Parts: sequence; C-alpha cells; structure tokens
Amino acid sequence: MDCILGVDTSNYTTSLCMVSAENGQVLADERRILPVREGERGLRQADALFFHVRHLPLLMDRLMGRVRHDCGDADVVAIGVSTHPRPLARSYMPVFTAGVSYAESLGRVLGVPVLRTSHQEGHIAAATGHWSERRKQPFLVVHLSGGTSDVVVAEESPWGYRVETVGEGADLHAGQFIDRVGVALGCPFPAGPALERLASTHRAGHPVVHIPSRVLGSSMSFSGPCTAALRAIANGAPPAAVAASVQTAVANSVAKAILHASQDRPALDVCVVAGGVAENVFIRARIQERVRRVERRLRIEYAQARLSSDNAFGVARLAWRHWCHSRL
Repeated sequence: MDCILGVDTSNYTTSLCMVSAENGQVLADERRILPVREGERGLRQADALFFHVRHLPLLMDRLMGRVRHDCGDADVVAIGVSTHPRPLARSYMPVFTAGVSYAESLGRVLGVPVLRTSHQEGHIAAATGHWSERRKQPFLVVHLSGGTSDVVVAEESPWGYRVETVGEGADLHAGQFIDRVGVALGCPFPAGPALERLASTHRAGHPVVHIPSRVLGSSMSFSGPCTAALRAIANGAPPAAVAASVQTAVANSVAKAILHASQDRPALDVCVVAGGVAENVFIRARIQERVRRVERRLRIEYAQARLSSDNAFGVARLAWRHWCHSRL
C-alpha cells in the first residue's frame, strides 16, 4: 500500500502519522508528550530538541508495526514535515529542526519528495480533514495553543494555505495562560486537561472569580487575566472556581476576536477553531454560544478532540494533498 508520512516536532509533542495515498485517511499515528518536571512550565528548546531526537526512532518503529499489521506492506511515497511554527518569514523555533532532519534524511534514502510546511498549517489541515470537498473560498481560523493565539484568514493552496493574519497574541498566549494558572493550582504541565477536570467540579451558585477578557480588535491579551487569576489563588480563592473562570475568560476572549474579524469580513461564513486549547469542551461550547448569539451566519467548526492537540495528521494531509496535485 502507498502511504504518506507526516512528521511534527513541536514544543509539547513528538508526532508521526501515516495516511493512505489513495484517500488521505489515517492508517496509524503515534505521539509522545515531552517530559516536564513537576512544578515546571515547559522545557528549554535544547532539552525539547534532545527528547525529539530520542523519540522519533521509537515512534517510527511503533508506527510501522501498526501499519504493517493492519495493511500489510507499506511504501512511503511522500513525506510532510513542519519546519516552523507559523507560515511567516520571522517564525522560527529550534525544536522543529529535529523533525526536519529526520524527514529529509528519510526522503533522501527513500527517494521520495518532502513537503515543508508550518505547524499552524498542520493544525488547520487537521481541523478541516473531515471536509468532504476542498474549499475554494477563504475561511476564518483561530489557532489557540501554548505558542499562538492567532486569528487568520486562510485559503487553500496546492502546498498548504495562504494565510492573512488578522489578530495575534498581544503577550501571553491562551495555552500559556492556562498552563501558568494550572501549574499554580498543582496541575501537571501541560495543564489543559487537568485544569478542565478541576473546573468541572465547580458547581453553579458557588463563589466565582472575576477574570476579565482583554481583546483589542482581534488580538487577544492574556497577561492581565493571568495576573488576576494568580492573585485570586494567592488570596485563597477556591481552585475549582479559578479554573472555571480561566476557561470562561479564554472563551470570552476568543468569541470577541471572532466577532470582530467576521464583522469586518461579511463574506466569510466558516470559522475553524484549532489547536490544543480548542480540545476543551467548555471553551468550545461557550465560544459557540456567544458567537451564535450575535452572528448566526457564521458556522463554528472544531477538529476532532484527539486532533486538536499537537499531532502530525494535518502535516500528513498537506503532503498527501500536494502529492495528489503534483500527479495531475
């Protein structure tokens, strides 16, 4: 069977994915979260790079074992790899060099093409992978993660997406906000899943914590909300109430940013919310409710929950799309 390999080495996760060259559907994927010591809020780039180098051969062994078990022989005909965080000239992080080196080496050994793309484009492709047809019209995207709080207009191209930035994180990003408060509440890093579980224990009618949402145009700021949340923790606020209020602040900020962007661009009818923060069920529902209350023409879409966090599926899909286009 002909297959397309996707490789992604982000700040949080080493990811590999194999999709069918026939239809772009997932055959197998493997991921491993980078280890972070208890109480810390991330890794130095040098340490993250080291862990990626260690993880990649192990994940490839598991990935190929699963593909061969389910599909028999697997022939890799193209490879996709994320080389930088966003499709911008100034966008760079050393961690991506681990994936690039691995993908380019495999490509040369196998004699197959390697598509270089961005981590952000991979998230967009993962969130739109369920679309039955390619979309010719531009659409709105909100990318929420530990390193990004972007609002962009995306349009498909043969190699990925043409992206116009509408709003950027003004200081802290949504994922950083969640991680800093979550670690302060005793959650492991990355703190998103644990903070969501903690927030779910907060009951209606119990004390709440006021955390403001700050948005200028479509650019979100989370440094002020983070300071307010950490101050509430220091003052003895119930942990569940703080966690719930953090989720509310993120969702409110995103809804405001979406509404501002859509009002300036009435031709857009779809908004895709992608990235690890978008895995949060409460944040998804609140964004949906607040946007629909004001702007009913705009359809909000999300990636499948397991494809919201960092993964190589979108990168593999982009390589598959480019491979198909090159054969026409």
